[in-house]
Amino acid sequence: MIAFSAKQQENIRQSIKGITFELNEGTPRSGKTTADIFKMAAIYLRSPDQNHLVTAYNQEQAYRMFMDGDGFGLVHIFSGCADIKHDEHGDHLLIHAPNGEKKIYYKGGGKVNSVGAVTGMSLGTVTFLEFNLLHPDFINECFRRTFAAKQRYHLGEQNPPAPNHPNLELLKRFEDARTYRFRHWRPHDNPILTPERKAELKAELSASEYLLDRDWYGKRRMPEGVIYAMFSEKKHLTRSIKGNVIETFFTADGGQGDATTCAYWVVTYSIEDGGYLLYRLANYYHSGTETGNVKAMSIYAKEIKIFIEWCKERWSDFPHWNNFFVDPACKSLREELHLLGIMTDKADNNSSDKISSNGLKIEVGIERVQNALTKGVLFLYDIEDTYDHYNLIKEMGMYVRTANGIPVDKNNHACDELRYGVNYFTKTYLV
Repeated sequence: MIAFSAKQQENIRQSIKGITFELNEGTPRSGKTTADIFKMAAIYLRSPDQNHLVTAYNQEQAYRMFMDGDGFGLVHIFSGCADIKHDEHGDHLLIHAPNGEKKIYYKGGGKVNSVGAVTGMSLGTVTFLEFNLLHPDFINECFRRTFAAKQRYHLGEQNPPAPNHPNLELLKRFEDARTYRFRHWRPHDNPILTPERKAELKAELSASEYLLDRDWYGKRRMPEGVIYAMFSEKKHLTRSIKGNVIETFFTADGGQGDATTCAYWVVTYSIEDGGYLLYRLANYYHSGTETGNVKAMSIYAKEIKIFIEWCKERWSDFPHWNNFFVDPACKSLREELHLLGIMTDKADNNSSDKISSNGLKIEVGIERVQNALTKGVLFLYDIEDTYDHYNLIKEMGMYVRTANGIPVDKNNHACDELRYGVNYFTKTYLV
């Protein structure tokens, strides 16, 4: 039996009469998503509309967060009376409800071309997960897809964005029409967090005023201390690879509680741009802490091998990689990869660089990434697949410094692996 907090019960039970858009916003791990799953499950059963949508940055996230939901998602709630199906509109959960069949589609909405996934659909409700990470064109199209709904309703949830985040402007129409409801969440609203864990989290987040305000108090803050603030999806996310291919390589970083990440890269030489360019093509990423599923290093090594084979098939015309760089500190991952016949090299994690003014060697690597982004020589390939750059993009928006200028050792696993790739590129081709 699930014990819901007072905030979760309010969210699940409160009437949506007269509400067209409801936003649940607050800190990570505050219990928003679990309550939203049960809220929408009840709404689906009452809704006179057949088709509904759940969307996140990509389809994998939509399924993991809402359909599975760590064992509390829709597929578990409706187990025995629902099936995963596919039709002309895409993958969905078909619920055999008392008042007729309900189709709950789950799709990605973080890319500019995501609009095509919902064009032509007629929807009753839309659930927006990580609303601030979705593309505004996609959000607006979803609003249009519910125009003919018999019971029109939208539910959004997000961690606190910057106060001037452009997606917030999309909600003004509902605010002006007085059909908008806002609900704020904090760690205290999640019943699974013990007093000891909450005290531990607060102490950890107190290292940064930004993180304390955002992830403990749930405030919207301007991310003034974001290390890679110069990153722009519009500028650095691309669907084309310019120039002649010079070489490919992999980078990896590992952990069991922390995230394990592996990226595939290509270096090109572009006459048009007058120099070398670096593209991060694809990324394997799994966090035991975030998913609650801690895997052995041998399992990570096997999944990375599958990722390698996928990259080889996807870019079969590219040359075989020259190097497979792994963080030297991650000895267990290197050993497991060697057992599978994947020989690795020690990544440049800046341990041999001079200590900077703040006492950290990694500042050399951080500056290299910042320079590569600023000079326009580093790009993320905009791939529509499980192996996209969702986790790196998410980290780059949250990797910050303390008030003393020290990088906070949090939200940096993919960022560390990014640093290894740029270190190699810079030392090999730019200096």
